[in-house]
Amino acid sequence: MAYANDCDAPVTLKVLVAGGFGAGKTTFVGAVSEIEPLSTEELLSDLGAGADPLHGVEAKTTTTVALDFGRITLDDRHVLYLFGTPGQHRFWFLWEELCAGALGAVVLADTRRLADCFPAVDFFERRGIGFIVAVNEFDGCHRYTPEEVRDAVGLGPEVPVVRCDARLTGSGTVTLASLVRHLLCTSAARSMSTTSTPLSTDSGET
Repeated sequence: MAYANDCDAPVTLKVLVAGGFGAGKTTFVGAVSEIEPLSTEELLSDLGAGADPLHGVEAKTTTTVALDFGRITLDDRHVLYLFGTPGQHRFWFLWEELCAGALGAVVLADTRRLADCFPAVDFFERRGIGFIVAVNEFDGCHRYTPEEVRDAVGLGPEVPVVRCDARLTGSGTVTLASLVRHLLCTSAARSMSTTSTPLSTDSGET
């Protein structure tokens, strides 16, 4: 998380939007961003069919090759920067750079290809970056409960699982609010753990 040096300048908060290929990351960033989002989408071609299988997302015609970027002004002092990660395996080398200074992450899950979100979950767990899983409910797809998704992904009870529609600004905003609440609760729990000390059982005798 980057902070401005000038006390009058806003504090910038960095959040990643990750997930598998075609999970809706670009759509999510575009829906919630107050500015025209920066997108690095390129057209899919027949040459990339082997690297980017379209099973379950046959209507997809473009793909992110670097990042998506959006911005949300929370208040006079806080600005949220959103960075959407590329979903394809061959672009994962960019994730390390993108996650530097990140406050937390939203992992978008597509129940048509649920296993595609596993690498993102593993990535953030290994680096100790707080995240939530947001199930992007596509039209015509079977609806699963958050607990069913939690069991399928193998998440602990401490990781929130929420439903969202990446196309809708309100739904995306609620998802980001869920992430912030989760991060605040985690931070408070850690603070209490480090400040509390066990009662001494030392009698003072030698």
